[in-house]
Amino acid sequence: MTFRLKAFAAHLLASAVILTLVLGGLYVGWYRWPGWYLTGVPQVLAMLVAVDLAAGPLLTCVIASPRKPRRELARDIAVIVAVQLVALVYGTSTLWSGRPLYYAFSENVLQVVQAYDLDPTAAALARDRGLQLAPHWYSLPRWVWAPLPQDPAERDRIIGAAMQGGFDVIAMPKYFRPWEQGLPALQAQLANVGKIQFFSPAEKRVLEDRLRSAGLAADQRNAIAFTGRGRPLLAVFDRSLHIEAILKAD
Repeated sequence: MTFRLKAFAAHLLASAVILTLVLGGLYVGWYRWPGWYLTGVPQVLAMLVAVDLAAGPLLTCVIASPRKPRRELARDIAVIVAVQLVALVYGTSTLWSGRPLYYAFSENVLQVVQAYDLDPTAAALARDRGLQLAPHWYSLPRWVWAPLPQDPAERDRIIGAAMQGGFDVIAMPKYFRPWEQGLPALQAQLANVGKIQFFSPAEKRVLEDRLRSAGLAADQRNAIAFTGRGRPLLAVFDRSLHIEAILKAD
């Protein structure tokens, strides 16, 4: 039993160190709050934890026997590690391709823009033009303003494409502008919680309670919905249009 426990502990420790380094790097670089919540990554994380921190070490504990030939034991552990590596590569690549690259204000909402949300052609064009807000493989999340173009024909084309499931303006970095330039338009879209349509009546009551608990006004035009693949958040701004809080409704 001691042999099994030692094998289990060693495998668990090695798996935990590797998983912590991978997930820690992704979290610190791209998935810090509110990125992890808005991108809806708990399912991927649950799979990684289940395979790499639970199933792998437990299987090692089951197959580890001091009476088993060392070559056979090494082969069995290698098979387990191979399965763990496949799960780790799959999970890491999924998280990498879905990493948040922008938090964009566009029209009447804040949105997280993940790497796979971008139009590849538009992203490449922005890089070729050397645009300041073009995405690169090393880009960290940036706050941007993504207004629709002024040209009516181009504007209608983008809106029509988005309505049919195509790329919206938040997928086209050539239209991105510095965050500060969009603050007047953002201010015009701020509303009190009760007027924001992204939340149910029950969620609005929860948000109002959380605003009051945080010492923030719940009856002023100071908030906007913050959307992604998970449940929307509420972004609350002060009079200088700095974010005071980002609140969950659940």
